Amino acid sequence: MPRSTSLARHRSGQPALNGGPLDFTEAWLINRRLSDHTRAAYRRDITGWLSWCADRSLDPLAANFLDVNEYGRALESSMDPRSGRLLTPATVARKLSALSSWYDFLAKLRAVDANPVSGADRPKVSRDHSATVGLAPEEVDALLAAAEADTGPTAARNRAALTLLADLGLRVGELVSLDLADLGYERGHRSVRFIGKGGRARRRALTPGTAYAVDAYLAERAAAERVPVNELTGPLLVTSSGGRLDRHAVFRLVRRLAQQAGIPAWAKLSPHSLRHAFATTARAEGVPLEDVQDAMGHADPRTTRRYDRDRHNLDRDPAYAIWAARARRAPASP
Repeated sequence: MPRSTSLARHRSGQPALNGGPLDFTEAWLINRRLSDHTRAAYRRDITGWLSWCADRSLDPLAANFLDVNEYGRALESSMDPRSGRLLTPATVARKLSALSSWYDFLAKLRAVDANPVSGADRPKVSRDHSATVGLAPEEVDALLAAAEADTGPTAARNRAALTLLADLGLRVGELVSLDLADLGYERGHRSVRFIGKGGRARRRALTPGTAYAVDAYLAERAAAERVPVNELTGPLLVTSSGGRLDRHAVFRLVRRLAQQAGIPAWAKLSPHSLRHAFATTARAEGVPLEDVQDAMGHADPRTTRRYDRDRHNLDRDPAYAIWAARARRAPASP
């Protein structure tokens, strides 16, 4: 792996940061408020770039935008090991975005003179793009019904997990990171607090149905552990051995129940499908965009609009509302 500590110096000649690119990567990740999942993904993205540079004996701290362009073309011709298909433009763009953030960090440390990704040619990705397979409201109902009909020692936990995903539109990382201590009461509302994307503290209300599913699960868990519910501690959702439920188990759960519910696209669904359905249904029910944005923890309303799969439905064309308002203002016919 190419290393270059001579470039990582202030103009005064003092090192900005000891070590080489791998050390810079860990410092960059520690410096950012990221979930463990995002941190691992970014680490893989930078490791991929460093490996590519090593294969070409290219010092990553001396790379320019032409090198980044060549790397981008290499990514576009690479296969995704999970799907067996070429990497999508969105995936390539995400990897280059991570690389750009890494170089921004190095530029602030004066390890590099400039960010080479800023002058590179990145794939154009539509704001409307999303690879997530969505769910219609009726399919969400069917999925929850399958969870309700499920049996076995983890059935109550599974119902609580699916209900939290469906009713709150949580990210899977947010769901599995919940602890019992995150549950509470606020101004008459059952609530849950958690750290969302970007390290932002979030809080959401639990609907009566969500609260019921969570309470039923905790009552069953407390009985199995032979303690009162208020003495339970640790993660909210646990495995049969008491460990924290992980995201992979939730992926498998969603697909298994979707298959049982007869949802045609069950093999392509993910927990994120329920998040998309949350946004689409909320907007279809007339919830203002800014309220959906706040609930989902999006910094940019354009991101929320991308999640709304029904936004191009002509039933929601504002022309109808304008016409109806004009009709109400018109004088009644004699």
